[in-house]
Amino acid sequence: MHVDLPDKRYYSIGELAKAFEVNTSLIRFWEKEFDILQPKKNAKGNRKFTPEDVKNLSQIYHLVKERGFTLEGAKIHLKQQKGRAQDFDLIQKLESIKAQLLRIKDQLEN
Repeated sequence: MHVDLPDKRYYSIGELAKAFEVNTSLIRFWEKEFDILQPKKNAKGNRKFTPEDVKNLSQIYHLVKERGFTLEGAKIHLKQQKGRAQDFDLIQKLESIKAQLLRIKDQLEN
């Protein structure tokens, strides 16, 4: 899944929920379940996700929602893949390029 977010230092949980098309409660649940999700919290307790958190969230989303992993299976897979995160980064970049090319194609057709 390609997530279209502007370049920022921090993202709110609402922005991420909208980008990933999930409920905020699911993101909060995944935060409790997965160690790699560690958003910062401000004085009010609002979560602020960094671009690194967004990358980790997209990995979790890909494993659980797109590939059908169980939560335990996704945890194990993430621990095994710790050193090989480059593969996922490459896939994300290719999906981004594909999305850009599809937008250009749509613009040319109209």
